[in-house]
Amino acid sequence: MPEPALRRPATWLAMAWVFNCLALQGFGGVLAVAQHELVERQRWMTRAQFLELLSLGQVLPGPNIVNMALILGDRFFGWRGALASVAGLLGVPLLIVLALATLYRHTMDLPMVAGALRGMGAVAAGLVIGTALKLVGTLRGGPLGWQGAAAVALLTFAAIGVLRWPMVGVVLGLGGAAVAAAWWRLGR
Repeated sequence: MPEPALRRPATWLAMAWVFNCLALQGFGGVLAVAQHELVERQRWMTRAQFLELLSLGQVLPGPNIVNMALILGDRFFGWRGALASVAGLLGVPLLIVLALATLYRHTMDLPMVAGALRGMGAVAAGLVIGTALKLVGTLRGGPLGWQGAAAVALLTFAAIGVLRWPMVGVVLGLGGAAVAAAWWRLGR
């Protein structure tokens, strides 16, 4: 089934508003919400384009979603779009986090608060897994194919999750090897 036609944000202010709404929906991370909003609702990009932008956002310093907002804003409206996207993503949530941090300072010793935070961690993990499952289909068309992508994912999990290697080294080593393999396969 072909994907619906892509659209362009009407203005950089509209883009800021979408990123603000996106940020206010994402508790524990906005990646799952971003994929739904940017690909499925707004149709500003395809799933494959989202995956490419996410990959780029992950290798750049800083939070993935901020990098993605910056790049996407720049793509549509230059520096104004980049600034608007990042401001929309961070402005109101920053005020909310400051208020919640003040509240947490006064309630952190309550068992109910500790339990709620543990529950939110499980929800955040579920959102990441759900987003990964939605995006896994786009790997079939990638230069590494689903087998190569699965191998890189398993090696990354083993290196970081089991062997406890530093993430920077794993990203540079395995990430660099994956980029080189993709580049080689694209050149064939």
